[in-house]
Formats: sequence, structure tokens, C-alpha cells
Amino acid sequence: MMTYKQPKLILVGVILSIFAHGQTLSTQKQGNKETLSENINQAQKWWNLLHYKIDITPDYKKKYIAGTNSITFSALQSDTIIQIELQDPMRINNVNWKGKSLIFKRSKAGSYAIVFPTVIKAGDRQTISIDFEGEPKESLKPPYDNGWIWAKDVKGRPFISVACEGSGASIWLPCKEVLYDKPDNGVSFSITVADSLVAVSNGRLTKRSTNKQQTTTFTWQVINPINNYNIIPYIGKYVTWQENFAGSKGKLDCYYWVLDYNLAKAKKHFKQVDSLLKAFEYWAGAYPFYEDSYKLVDAPMDGMEHQSALAYGNGFTNGLHGKDLISGSGWGLKFDFIIVHESGHEWFGNSVTAIDGTHSWIHEGFAKYLETLYTSYIFGVEAGNDYALGTWKRIKNDEPIFGTTTTDQYYKGSAMLHMIRQITGDDLFKKVLTGLSKEFYHQSVSTDQILNFFNNYTRKDFTKIFDQYLKTIQIPRLSYSFKDSIFQYRWENCIEDFSMPVRITFDGKNYQFIFPSTRWQTFKVSMNSPKDFRVDRNFYITVSNNN
Repeated sequence: MMTYKQPKLILVGVILSIFAHGQTLSTQKQGNKETLSENINQAQKWWNLLHYKIDITPDYKKKYIAGTNSITFSALQSDTIIQIELQDPMRINNVNWKGKSLIFKRSKAGSYAIVFPTVIKAGDRQTISIDFEGEPKESLKPPYDNGWIWAKDVKGRPFISVACEGSGASIWLPCKEVLYDKPDNGVSFSITVADSLVAVSNGRLTKRSTNKQQTTTFTWQVINPINNYNIIPYIGKYVTWQENFAGSKGKLDCYYWVLDYNLAKAKKHFKQVDSLLKAFEYWAGAYPFYEDSYKLVDAPMDGMEHQSALAYGNGFTNGLHGKDLISGSGWGLKFDFIIVHESGHEWFGNSVTAIDGTHSWIHEGFAKYLETLYTSYIFGVEAGNDYALGTWKRIKNDEPIFGTTTTDQYYKGSAMLHMIRQITGDDLFKKVLTGLSKEFYHQSVSTDQILNFFNNYTRKDFTKIFDQYLKTIQIPRLSYSFKDSIFQYRWENCIEDFSMPVRITFDGKNYQFIFPSTRWQTFKVSMNSPKDFRVDRNFYITVSNNN
């Protein structure tokens, strides 16, 4: 271990070695709470993130921000170097610990190795304060292009926010840029703006301070763990109102922050939130952040799942920008797509979080499928089926879902869940989702953990289905034939030993499950050549008649 008295040359050498060598880890548990991703280096591994205390002052004219992030952590192991991320052109000016400035070194990749002058022992709790500033990357097409958004509202007034899910919060904030480690005790976020503006963020507004320089500081407090990319400021000419939702855990405070000229139409349009929360709590269990409230915020972007402060920019219309662009079924015009989809991420993405980007279908596949479950809850099962099948038209099968950024993690991930629901039935599927929400509440998880939960809870084996739909681009083909009243069938165009139940009918009315494998199976039917044979439309497969 290195001490403060060692020569600076050795310090720099050790710092550079942190950037050069990562340590591959097996997936494991930290105190039965967090699952580590693989390829986490020692400078990230040895400490657990507890809290951020962020103070920033954005300069709208210069498109510049300056601030401090005080990071509190606990040591899981003894060590002297921690890694913090902050991307160019942002920069760290100083790192303070117990009144001392710490040595830090930047890599080309935008990571900083910060060196303590003494060993931080396992079990210790420490806080470092990082001063930072710069002109952060600007988003020109938010939220699809990540960066700060220096926009104007329709009256020409400043309208500011950030979109950073893809790039990570380190495009503006010095932080521990990993999905598996959220700040256990949340975030305090203070935003100083011109006194003509209002600053909104995650959680609850705890303090509003008027300063001498014609500025106001708004302080927001998040109690629950939160992903870095969800920590977002919204700055504009906001007004607000509150409504209460009678939820499964009691009263849920619902706050709405919109630009002043949008107040009347927003109050009317946002009434659909009540039915949305009822549907999601029915299917997936209690809203995961009662302590921090539910919030929709008028934003200069289409929408994003910023925890307890969802970004909303859909023009107070149903569908997506007034069109059923997602499903084409017509049902998508019955609700506001942005409200429904981004709210779904509160359960999957924000509470149940993937350990890293390899498993991000957990966010998008489940949130996408909650759109179908919402449609089923409000408009009926067949309406939900219509909606689901409409989204399947957007499946590209360009890359496997697992480990890639293909949009199929939304649509094909949702399709897989829809088929599993057909196999389990609604009652059991509902119990699985609510069980997932409880088992992995505010945790980071892997695909294997999700699969194992499905298998153990249902006492069915979905391993081959997960492997087929998440890890290949093949669409399973049900091959069949009829001869002398003998029905013959098997799976083709699939992984080895693929098996999945599928529902069929011989008369067009009465459906039954068969259990194909990759080997031919047969059974006798009561007719020589059924004219009304069909496969339930709710299975994302192809069918081949070999007669």
C-alpha cells in the first residue's frame, strides 16, 4: 500500500496502472444488496457509494457550469486510490478531504484516479468534495443526442435541462460511473439560478434560498438510491400543483411542474396519471419511490425516465406527438405514450436496474411491455394484444438483444415477455412481476438473476426461451404437417434443444397448448386435414406447413 511519504514519481506510476489494468470479477453480492458487473477495476470495486451532495450554478449565456460534488462512501476493502469519471471538456479543479487537497491524475478516457495520503481502512466512512467546472457537451437533438440542453421556451426565456442516459452523468458531473452502485442514501442537489427562474429536480424540494446576487438556490432531496443518469436539473419559468394518489402503500404525492403558459392544458391532460398508477401497481406492485414522490416535469426533450422527476415533452397529446407511431394499432392514441413508457421505468430501470449496459433489455423490455399491460388493464385483454402485436412490426432482428444497443431490446424483449405471459397465465405473470419488484427493490441485477427468479417462482424452465430471444436473431419456426389424421410438429430455425409451449387450434375456436421440441412429435387428431388450424397470434414465431 502507498503512503503519503512515498515519492510523487511512484504515486503517478501507481495512478497510471489503475487506468491500464482492470480486474475481471465474477458476478457477486455485496452485503446481499448489490450485484457487481464484470470488468470493474480495483479503484472502483473497493468502495461503496453512499451519497452525493451536489451544488451547481449554470450560466445560460456562456453555456457553462461550475459546482461541487461531495461524495460520501464506505470502504469495503482497505485501499488508497478511488476512480471518479468526468468527461471532457469538463474538468476537476480540486479534490478536498479533511481540509487537504488530494493528488489526482486524469486519463485520456476522462477518468480520474484520486489518491488518499493514508490508507482508508475497510469499514471506514469518508467524504471527498470535488470542485468542477467547464462547458459541458451540448445536446442538439435531445434526448437522443446526450448533453446539456440550453433551449428557449416559446416566449424566448431560458429552458434548460440535461439528457445523459447513453453517455452517463459524467459528461457534466464527477461521479462513480457504474450502474451497479447507486448512492444508497440518495442525493442532495442544490441548483442556483437567476431569481426569475425556477429549478426543479428529483425527489422533494426541501429549501428555497434567495441570494444577494439576484439568484435563488433550490435544494432537492432524494432519499432513495438513484442512477447517476437520472440526476437531472430542469430550469425554466415553472409553476406547479399537487394531487394525491390513493396507492397500495397509502398516499402518494404527485407533483406536476410545467411552464406557466402550459398550466391549463397540463392539468387536464395529466389526469390520466391516476389510471396509469393504478394499472402499474396492479401489475408490478407498489410504486417504488413513495418517499420521493411521483413527478412529471415539462422538459425541452420528448421524455426521459428521470427518477421521481420524469421528463415530459410530448405536447400534451396522446400517442407520440399525436400519432400512434409505436404500435399502429389505434390503441396507442388512447393514452400519452411518453407518460406511460417513462413511468414504467420507475419500476424497471430505476428501481430494478441492470448491472451494466449488457443487460439493459431489463430496462427497456419490461418498460415497453408495461405499455401492453396498461392497455390490457384499461381497455381489455384483446386491446392489449393488438397493441403488443403492433409493436412487433418494429422488430429488426439486426443484432441479439443481449449485450448490444439494438432497439430490439425494447420490442423483442417485450415480445418475449408477452409470450411468457401466455404460458404462465395472467394471475401467475402478475405475481412474477410484483415478486420481481419486491425481490430486487432498489437493486442492480443481471439477466441470470431475472431468469432464475422466473424459473424458481413459476416452477417452469424459461432458460431456452431467454437464450433464443435474447441471444440470437433467429425467429423460431413451428414446422408441422397432417397425414391420415396424424399431426406432426417440431421447432426449427432455433438453438439446440429449444423448447417452448405454444397454443394452437384445429377448429379455429378451441385453443390448446402443445409442447414442441427440436425433435418431431406426433399425435392423432379427430380430422384428416383441419381447415382451421392456426397458431395463437400472441407468439412471436413463424409457421411452416410441410404437407
